[in-house]
Amino acid sequence: MFLSLATTYQPATDLGFLLMKHPDRVHEVELSFGKAHVLFPQAEASRCEAALILDVDPVGLVRGRGAGDGLIDRYVNDRPYAASSFLSVALNRAFRSAMAGTSRERPDLALMPLPLEIRLTPLPVRGSSSLVAELFEPLGWTVKLTSIVGNDGPSPYVELQLSGTLTVAEALNHLYVLIPVLDADKHYWIGEDEVEKLIAKGGAWLKAHPARETITSRYLKRRRHLVRAALAKLVAEESELDDDVSTPRQDSEERLEAPLRLHDIRLDAVADALAATGAGVVADLGCGEGRLIGRLVKNRQFRSIIGLDASSQALERAAERLRLDSGREKRVQLLHGALTYRDIRWHAAEAVALVEVIEHLDSDRLPALEEVVFGAAKPKTVIITTPNADHNVLFEKLSAGAFRHPDHRFEWTRTEMRTWATDIETRYGYTAEYAELGPNHPDHGAPSQMVVFRR
Repeated sequence: MFLSLATTYQPATDLGFLLMKHPDRVHEVELSFGKAHVLFPQAEASRCEAALILDVDPVGLVRGRGAGDGLIDRYVNDRPYAASSFLSVALNRAFRSAMAGTSRERPDLALMPLPLEIRLTPLPVRGSSSLVAELFEPLGWTVKLTSIVGNDGPSPYVELQLSGTLTVAEALNHLYVLIPVLDADKHYWIGEDEVEKLIAKGGAWLKAHPARETITSRYLKRRRHLVRAALAKLVAEESELDDDVSTPRQDSEERLEAPLRLHDIRLDAVADALAATGAGVVADLGCGEGRLIGRLVKNRQFRSIIGLDASSQALERAAERLRLDSGREKRVQLLHGALTYRDIRWHAAEAVALVEVIEHLDSDRLPALEEVVFGAAKPKTVIITTPNADHNVLFEKLSAGAFRHPDHRFEWTRTEMRTWATDIETRYGYTAEYAELGPNHPDHGAPSQMVVFRR
């Protein structure tokens, strides 16, 4: 089994610090079923590649299991050669710190999305080959498959190449979970602890993945009670997120801003700005309960309206609000997904809006959103609104230094917003225009700020 991870981040040799492996040496990891070797075929400032080669002992796999019918099948199979749960175990043993997102020498870099390339071969694909794309593309990867042809023709094995801008920890955890999913088998007994492993390695992204039921079922070898337990944990985490993001918003931020009718002002301004672009396909990223979409459906200019949100409960409420079950509104499509992972399902949008979304992201996750929206999807227009922190002093019920919403990770001043927007202009080739939303104070500005990016 061969797996390589490469980056062109410069200096690329910092990959060695992230993996805690010196590029000038060959590293060996003893495993109960064989040995893993980690080496660096290329270690230059412009590009660095780390390779994990797993050597599985086929005799050791069955030693001590006794004789009986079908013993030859225990020796003659693809377990020692094809990527499987053996490789996941080796990844966890060889790169434990990297998978945890920690680095003693480069702690900031460990949290930074980097340009990554992954090559994995041979990878068994038990099922449709389209499953590979369905698993990896929503996570932000560009997928390339090369079929491996044997003496008897096509085989169920492929060489997988992935490219994307993610953290090393995200990349390794994606592989750890999805390699056994593609193989649809595991080399050890599946028990309750496997549910905890799945949540630990995949919970951060799995709850928003459109194929989470498939992933969970195949990872747990379709053991129904374990699958139900894992999905229940994921739903519980998502419900906690809903409680933190949706309910407090209504109890605090909306109540705080209600006398200004700021939310209506904000949505009306964004709807008008989207209409002014002339776009026919638009997307509301972080659509919540569909309040903006409710305005957009009234405009027949929009022939396709996409809503994306990480909360399935919010999407259910949006579907109810928009009465999509009636089947009369064919233009609206609601998608379950996260904005920090590439998702080609909404890339056809000519104009997108993120209404009060970015401030809910941790600062270390904001670069991932930037790369997904401005780098990968590249819509012609991106409209973003966010609170104006300069205005907060005018809210009598808001204590000094507090945010308007308990889930906000930051609130920008007008200067901070323009500094960020200027960086987007430079890196992604957009031009920015600014507007202030709501009553405008001569010193502190309006309560909300909007930036419209065009390219």
